[in-house]
Amino acid sequence: MVDQNTRINLPSGTRSFFDLWSAGAVLIAVLVLLPIGSVVGMALNPVQNVWPHLISTTLPRYLGNTVILMASVAALAAAMGTGAAWLVVMYRFPLSRVLEWLLLLPLAIPAYIGAYALVDFLEYAGPVQVTLREMFGWTNANDYWFPTVRSRPAAVLVLAVALFPYVYLLTRAAFREQSGGVYEVAQALGAGPLGRFLRVGLPLARPAVAAGSAIVMMETVNDFGVVDYFAVQTLTTGIFSVWLQGGNVGGAAQIAVVILVLILSLVTLEKLSRRRMRFFNPSRHSRPITSTRLTGAAGWLATLACTIPFLLGFALPVGVITAHALRASDSWLAPGLLQAFGNTIMVGGAAAVTTVAAALFLVYGVRLSHRALPRLLLPVTTVGYAAPGAVLAVGLLIPMASVDNALADAVERLTGADIGLVMTGSAFAVVYAYCVRFFAIAQGAADSAMGRITPSLPMAARSLGRTARGTLTSVYLPLIRGSVGTALLLVFVDSMKELPATLLLRPFGFNTLSTRVYEKASLENLGDASPAALLVIAVGMVAVLLLARANR
Repeated sequence: MVDQNTRINLPSGTRSFFDLWSAGAVLIAVLVLLPIGSVVGMALNPVQNVWPHLISTTLPRYLGNTVILMASVAALAAAMGTGAAWLVVMYRFPLSRVLEWLLLLPLAIPAYIGAYALVDFLEYAGPVQVTLREMFGWTNANDYWFPTVRSRPAAVLVLAVALFPYVYLLTRAAFREQSGGVYEVAQALGAGPLGRFLRVGLPLARPAVAAGSAIVMMETVNDFGVVDYFAVQTLTTGIFSVWLQGGNVGGAAQIAVVILVLILSLVTLEKLSRRRMRFFNPSRHSRPITSTRLTGAAGWLATLACTIPFLLGFALPVGVITAHALRASDSWLAPGLLQAFGNTIMVGGAAAVTTVAAALFLVYGVRLSHRALPRLLLPVTTVGYAAPGAVLAVGLLIPMASVDNALADAVERLTGADIGLVMTGSAFAVVYAYCVRFFAIAQGAADSAMGRITPSLPMAARSLGRTARGTLTSVYLPLIRGSVGTALLLVFVDSMKELPATLLLRPFGFNTLSTRVYEKASLENLGDASPAALLVIAVGMVAVLLLARANR
């Protein structure tokens, strides 16, 4: 939120100029919110109302699976993330300092790549079952029992080990900020390690755990690659089925609205549940937490507890994908890989630059504005991050297709030339979806960075004759270039990993690295998918390393 004190007060003669900044800020906010409004409009006025049919047939199954998946993934991710954060902050054990950073690496692995790797590792022809048959002399599946790999529990595991770092990162920061004196008092009153965790540490860190779990649930709803590969029918797969297979856009929009209501309900419940909870440090100079050294079996058990999420979430996918890439070395020269890489750089780079530039303009325009509307719209623009990619695709493609067709017809009538589909026939729609989806990242980075600059600096620049644009380029941008660079990288990496929106909005024959991985792996051709998957992981690791550096 923009603080009233951070706005720059300027002479009244320049007020009309600042209306341009206000208008630009409002326009950007409207463009960010437009896809969501479009989804709601199409759901309320469908061409063919299939709502009664959905309610009586598939919608309960879609909704039930989605809710179960959200709750299960959030519970498992919260347990792993909170437990690991507690251990690395409160204790010192073998490899604890290394594991503290290794636990962030699963963020570099898209969940769908982890799904492909897990199935390849555990399936009937995979190394685990082959080794079991060789060790015990089993000849076929009738000789032994093995859990079904492609199932809802497996989907829960894959999503949890891919997403738990969100909880871990926030909870670790919360534990670090707590006062060591609180735990000393609890210990003096007879509370053991488990008691201090349950009765002191966990309640104080609850807001961070809840925030991380909410992100996990939103990412779970957004997922398509994992649930599609494991044949778990969720609301997101329902959008694909109703739209692409049933040809009913109105029905897809209605399912999309159910997702939006579910996400908004989740966020609202999380905020209401802690509206009366307040936690404060006892003093500004509270003692930091002193880590307790664990030795012997206890230390190695702590090491094992922190190692398992890292192995499942990072080491296993990277190992399986790398092994396939080494065995199928010709796949690096396969046709389409270089083009998919170029397409990824193009759309990801365009989305990152556009999103960060728009966020800077919006935040700066709101700070300059003396009007209430831009300030009210600023926090609302973050809702795009809560909207899954499939929802944004529904809200973008149909309105854009209508505008495209109308534009092409108008140009043809005036000039006789057929320009084709300008927006939906190119990567424009994909870039637009990325901008809306990840606008919250850029907006948050710009708002927090500009908020750290003392208001006296831009005021001094204005008093020396700098224009608003000159103040932005000569004062703000040099001081916040680190935050701008981080935002560019994070938006680019998230765009590169985005799958549902890319699958629905890409032009015919247009592949990115994520869609190439999905197409090849869906055909059980993990060898050809492995180079693209490794490229996605490599770029993701750059962002994770930057994140780790920022959170030292």
